[in-house]
Amino acid sequence: MILTLANIAGLSAIALYGTCTISLIRAGREPDATKHPQGTAMRLPWAAAALHAASLWPVLFDADGVDFGFLNMAALVALFIIALVLLVSARHPADKLGIFLFPLAALLLGLRLGIPQPPHLLHNTSVPMQFHVLASILAYSILNLAAVQALLVALQDWHLRKKQPLPLLGALPSLQTMETFLFRLISAGFLLLSLSLVTGLAYVEDLFAQHLAHKTVLSILAWLVFALLLWGRAARGWRGRTAMRWTLGGFAVLMLAYFGSKIVLELILHRA
Repeated sequence: MILTLANIAGLSAIALYGTCTISLIRAGREPDATKHPQGTAMRLPWAAAALHAASLWPVLFDADGVDFGFLNMAALVALFIIALVLLVSARHPADKLGIFLFPLAALLLGLRLGIPQPPHLLHNTSVPMQFHVLASILAYSILNLAAVQALLVALQDWHLRKKQPLPLLGALPSLQTMETFLFRLISAGFLLLSLSLVTGLAYVEDLFAQHLAHKTVLSILAWLVFALLLWGRAARGWRGRTAMRWTLGGFAVLMLAYFGSKIVLELILHRA
């Protein structure tokens, strides 16, 4: 790996993500673990995210177009997720998600830095197409956060039922607060996924062509799963393990729709 400025920024971001993870784990063991982090504890993740962005910018944006290769998109989604966590943490109990998400972001960024890939350029994108791409990435990022939140809710529910001591879970807010935040994430992600599908149907040519059909069908299926989950919450009061299963199921389908298709197209079929 050639040590360009972008790569140095990426390696620095990975180091900071590791430092942030260790800090959160240590903070979770303290008596006042439910308090929001202050000062340096909040500045370090922002610095890591800024370096993460600096490492991606020159790689993603080329004079000939935008490089939407698999590892580039994985690292970009990780950046969006980290930025969302940091923004949401100002008002909601989301900072503890960093214990799981900072290492994931470091891993995906490390893979992008360490594994060379041929460019997969998206040329001459119109404004509606750019909006479609942005809505898709934001929807995936928010629903990824919802999936992690659902896992935490499930662990917290298991902890309360079995009365098993798990120190890090003691740093989390009440189960009701965690569930409320989960459904806010799902609602926001569902809205953006709806926008992504509408703009895709309106502006993407050959959306049901052979190389895009599976992505389109799986995205619609994921939309239906989340629509049913939100209906179940409103009409039937779904919560706890039921909500967790539907959330993880919907996210698994959505992950297959995007990253599954990119793995097949780029890494197996070698198509852009």
